[in-house]
Amino acid sequence: MGNICRSPTAEGVFTKLVKDHKLDAYFAIDSAGTHAYHVGNAPDLRSQSAARERGIDLSNLRARQVVFGDFEDFDYVLAMDDDNYSILVNSCPEQHKAKIKYFLDYAPHLNERQVPDPYYGGAYGFEKVLDMVEEASAGFLQALRESGRIR
Repeated sequence: MGNICRSPTAEGVFTKLVKDHKLDAYFAIDSAGTHAYHVGNAPDLRSQSAARERGIDLSNLRARQVVFGDFEDFDYVLAMDDDNYSILVNSCPEQHKAKIKYFLDYAPHLNERQVPDPYYGGAYGFEKVLDMVEEASAGFLQALRESGRIR
């Protein structure tokens, strides 16, 4: 929602995964929130700390809000939960609605559709988000490979 916990974590995890596979030339990766609560702020320090423990640096990221052009500029718009999915679908031009998916659709073995917001929880919530995001990132990259969009 505010682009300081889940989505920058996903951006950092997927960016690292893509770099580790030497595929970064094929991607433009960005995260954004559906609300303007934290525009310009760095990710939550707890998100940064949990990510840093796994070798992922989020410190250079800054929160921004989804803009109309994102629906045209990006091939995929991945939502973290039902609320954000609904907001994205309702603000997206009809011709781009098929781009909107749940991030956890790429980790069906988790039997979850929503990444929980760790903001009001303890440290374990940030670890759980990282676990989920790592699984979905690997699944997303695999889906792109299987589709032939990347090699």
